Amino acid sequence: MDMTFRWYGRDNDTVTLDQIKQIPNVKGIVWALHKKEVGQVWTKEEIKSEVDYIKSFGFHADVVESVNIHESIKIGDGDRDAYIDNYIETIKNLGEFGVKVICYNFMPIFDWTRSDLFHPLSDGSTALFYEKSKIEEVDPFDLFKSVSDATDLSLPGWEPEKLDRIQELFKAYESIDEEKLWDNLAYFLERVLPVCEEHDIKMAIHPDDPPWSIFGLPRIMTGEASIKKLFSISDSPSHCLTFCTGSLGANPNNDMKDLASKYAHRSPFAHIRNVKIYENGDFIETSHLTEDGSIDIAGVIKELASQNYKGYVRPDHGRHIWDEKCRPGYGLYDRALGIMYLLGLWDAYHYKKKELS
Repeated sequence: MDMTFRWYGRDNDTVTLDQIKQIPNVKGIVWALHKKEVGQVWTKEEIKSEVDYIKSFGFHADVVESVNIHESIKIGDGDRDAYIDNYIETIKNLGEFGVKVICYNFMPIFDWTRSDLFHPLSDGSTALFYEKSKIEEVDPFDLFKSVSDATDLSLPGWEPEKLDRIQELFKAYESIDEEKLWDNLAYFLERVLPVCEEHDIKMAIHPDDPPWSIFGLPRIMTGEASIKKLFSISDSPSHCLTFCTGSLGANPNNDMKDLASKYAHRSPFAHIRNVKIYENGDFIETSHLTEDGSIDIAGVIKELASQNYKGYVRPDHGRHIWDEKCRPGYGLYDRALGIMYLLGLWDAYHYKKKELS
């Protein structure tokens, strides 16, 4: 596996590339142009500046997360073709600078959703927390404002420009059910996948987080049935899945080790993290350690190792530990610990295979 680290840019992250360079065996930086508004073309000059900076520290810049999808594409309104044209231009420009994977999602309005960004754990750390009853009761506008106000750093999926359009966006989605959202995803993919093939880029969709409907909005990437439906859209080699243990794994009905065994070969990019699921449907993000959460992280890595997985991997959301002041879920310390745990599992499984051979 090719270990990577998500980074939010020179002016939008508390973590520096100098610091990431000190984590053993991190080969690449997962990046994006986070200050670009959704729907704008990423210019060659902007891409070159960021890629050159990343490579100057000895990292590759093969993975972009994310080139976000404009709501007009998800809704399928009259502006979608113009925004798809912009997306295609961005794909072409990224291809010129060696990008291999674009991670994206198709979640309406909200990206990942949590009720508390700094919920205390028993060990004194804090973590992202999902309280089911609170999400069911809260006004989406209030939730959006509280998340947007929680940090001075921008949070992908919670762009401030959406705040003034919440009511308008919810109105637009009144006529969009799951099937219509699937149709709009298929329309988008039919346009972009041929371009991705020309430029040797994988389009890897991220599962919904959490993997169920919230606020009455449709969600379609929620488990194995949806993965099967996804791949029925196209047999293009550029049509792929981002394998995220924390997003899919928040639903205990999703067996992440089993899904890894079936779909790792269609997943050029994997997010590995653990969550603790409670009986009432709440969940909290924990350390990556298998026993700290509800997901068999050790089993997932064992499965990836058995397939000699060649894709890109990154630790996903970490706790906030040792008084670190950082972007929610994206500090340095716990993600670095997560990398060492994942690499330790990987090394142990491969060492065992050598002993047995």
